[in-house]
Amino acid sequence: MAGTVTVPGASVPSTPLLKDELDIVIPTIRNLDFLEMWRPFFQPYHLIIVQDGDPTKTIKVPEGFDYELYNRNDINRILGPKASCISFKDSACRCFGYMVSKKKYIYTIDDDCFVQLLLIESDTVAKDPSGKDINALEQHIKNLLSPSTPFFFNTLYDPYREGADFVRGYPFSLREGAHTAVSHGLWLNIPDYDAPTQLVKPKERNERYVDAVMTIPKGTLFPMCGMNLAFDRNLIGPAMYFGLMGDGQPIGRYDDMWAGWCVKVICDHLSLGVKTGLPYIWHSKASNPFVNLKKEYKGIFWQEDIIPFFQNVTIPKECDTVQKCYIYLSGQVKEKLGKIDPYFVKLADAMVTWIEAWDELNPTAAAKNGKAK
Repeated sequence: MAGTVTVPGASVPSTPLLKDELDIVIPTIRNLDFLEMWRPFFQPYHLIIVQDGDPTKTIKVPEGFDYELYNRNDINRILGPKASCISFKDSACRCFGYMVSKKKYIYTIDDDCFVQLLLIESDTVAKDPSGKDINALEQHIKNLLSPSTPFFFNTLYDPYREGADFVRGYPFSLREGAHTAVSHGLWLNIPDYDAPTQLVKPKERNERYVDAVMTIPKGTLFPMCGMNLAFDRNLIGPAMYFGLMGDGQPIGRYDDMWAGWCVKVICDHLSLGVKTGLPYIWHSKASNPFVNLKKEYKGIFWQEDIIPFFQNVTIPKECDTVQKCYIYLSGQVKEKLGKIDPYFVKLADAMVTWIEAWDELNPTAAAKNGKAK
């Protein structure tokens, strides 16, 4: 894509929200031409690009962006032996960007996601039902900066949005809400389906724009998708580990879901909130369902044991930090899921390595949590 693409009428705040407090993390194996479409929204922010695959390949980034780029050699140099916890040839490598960031908030997006809808007859900016252009990053920030309601469901969805409030019968003692740790965005066009669903619905597209944000209730799990995701790194960052996936592992494409299950259980324990719904992005490329099936097939069987495990795990009260919760979860994974397959023993060890590496690169936060070495 040559030159700069101007997004007509793009709704970009004159002073970008959280400009100096948010990093955008992008995993990739290719040139980042897609950033041209995001330029009005992303250019004010710092990008962390995690290059997977061949580290000798040069990844081209459009001019004018403030970024740092890490390849596999960089990850090995920075983490040393602990680099074993970062996946190869899988988008799970993105979590390295979470670890090295020094900002309070993270937004992560895949390189096949766009702000602009490419139609046959004309280019049209993605708009919400009110006719306003979609600014995905701004909506994520608004989600993170407003409270969540995990302890009691509000039937008008997010009561903190403009034009909404708490409905009759909602307890006044709960109306202050809880801190929001995660904002889970959705996608137009290509749905986030597993391989079997892709195979039976190859032409299905998501054309429904539901103008809603809701808090996922306490005690309820969800399948987190990492292609359009934001989170408060200070509140939940150490739990955003995307696991061991891809090259050399028996499973792939479960990286974001694994992180989501761990995150949700910890958020429930620490009384933090997770929101889902707006913002939407345009997911442009459907991955090959036959390739996906090879990556997913063990996960499709294993998830029938993994999900009940997370539904029933109870974190002790003395686990009062994300790190302590995560270390406890790793022990439970080894004890309970290790019986299913040796992979989970390896994964549990990698979870511990991840926390050790996180604390080494974030010593101030580690000291606050009583984790300083």
